[in-house]
Amino acid sequence: MIKAFLNKSTPTQLIIMGYFFAVIVSTLLLKLPISLKPGIELTWLDAIFTAASGISVTGLGVVSTSDTFSQFGFVVLLFILQFGGIGIMTLGTLLWLVMGRHIGLSQRRLIMIDQNRNNLSGLVRLMQIVLFMAILFEAIGTLIFGTYFLLAGYYLSWQEAYFNGLFHAVSSYTNAGFDIFGDSLIGFSHDYFVQLITMVLLILGAIGFPALIELREYLFGKHKNFRFSLYTKVTTITFFLLLLFGALSILLIENHMYFSHMAWHEKLFYSLFNSTTARNGGLATMDVNDFSEPTQLIMSILMFIGASPSSVGGGIRTTTFAVVMLSLYSFSLGRKDVRVLNRRVSQEDSLNSFFVVTLAIIIVTISIAALLGTEGERFTLMEIVFEVCSAFGTTGLSMGITGELSGLGKIIIINLMFVGRIGILSILFLFRAKMIEAKFRYPEEKIIIG
Repeated sequence: MIKAFLNKSTPTQLIIMGYFFAVIVSTLLLKLPISLKPGIELTWLDAIFTAASGISVTGLGVVSTSDTFSQFGFVVLLFILQFGGIGIMTLGTLLWLVMGRHIGLSQRRLIMIDQNRNNLSGLVRLMQIVLFMAILFEAIGTLIFGTYFLLAGYYLSWQEAYFNGLFHAVSSYTNAGFDIFGDSLIGFSHDYFVQLITMVLLILGAIGFPALIELREYLFGKHKNFRFSLYTKVTTITFFLLLLFGALSILLIENHMYFSHMAWHEKLFYSLFNSTTARNGGLATMDVNDFSEPTQLIMSILMFIGASPSSVGGGIRTTTFAVVMLSLYSFSLGRKDVRVLNRRVSQEDSLNSFFVVTLAIIIVTISIAALLGTEGERFTLMEIVFEVCSAFGTTGLSMGITGELSGLGKIIIINLMFVGRIGILSILFLFRAKMIEAKFRYPEEKIIIG
């Protein structure tokens, strides 16, 4: 019966069920007494919230990670973050390869959906490279952080220094936003070395696996005339333009406000780090409540856009935002097609981008309205907007309201984190088995628009 049900399910439905099952298993593991510190109790709803936040690599927390979980609980969280960051099919592919099983067409279709790819070629190799890069970057990050924490005197024992380095490296690369320091990165607000390495890992995780793979091929491949794909060019340019826009906006807005009594280097790192972490990181070197509302709104927009496709991040994704902006620009010039970097964007991609943005706006708007109904008496509109955008973008930044949400409010945020991790297109395809070809076409008629 179960086999028949699985055979009838689409790859998208199987992927979503896989992540849903992962949340259930993670919840059970986090509820184990050995995962909690002595005398600490974790409600089922808070356990589900933490598990969903970990699987979606968001980082929003209803409990303090450092005060709630034991050393074993930290290890469980590490596996959850790793699973959520690199994706269910990356680990599944590794398991299939270790067991010596043939990866057939059905498994490759699952990989294609999970990694948001358009074709079936080279998917197994892709998964191997994704896993290798994750291990490599996290290992380097662990070595750097652990050694620095020990030499700088943050921790006295090498075991504690390197374990905290490992957790922070994994949390940074997966853009999870979880920390076991107790105050995110506020304790490192003037440690520019820790911030710089953290930003590098955040960017490597959010820029997208395909872009990193193409960069690897360009640097170490044997191609004489290697050419970066349009996807890599567009997503990389958009990613860094948004990062620069965020940093400059924060710097200009807060220069005579929160930054007014700071040195130039403090202003620079606060602006740069907050723009980077708003891309999808969730780690904080300060309390975002200290920012003015214009800055909080800009950060909310950055979180809504999110990271690149086929990365550890959520949101509408950078390429979606870029294609929508390019489409509006082309339309304003009277063009019928979208052109960028001497290439033409397919009409299907343009249409999908508008679908994604429209549905994302609807989901976020409904969520804001629902939270205003359940939490409006206790929190401001800006606090709720910030929380919703953070959850949808799987970012993890918060103005401090997450732990005070009602049960219904937590459920709304859980669903937003799940949608942000799975992706809008996957949600659109959830109830559609296949593309339905029309057997006939109705007569076309113009209607008044605008």
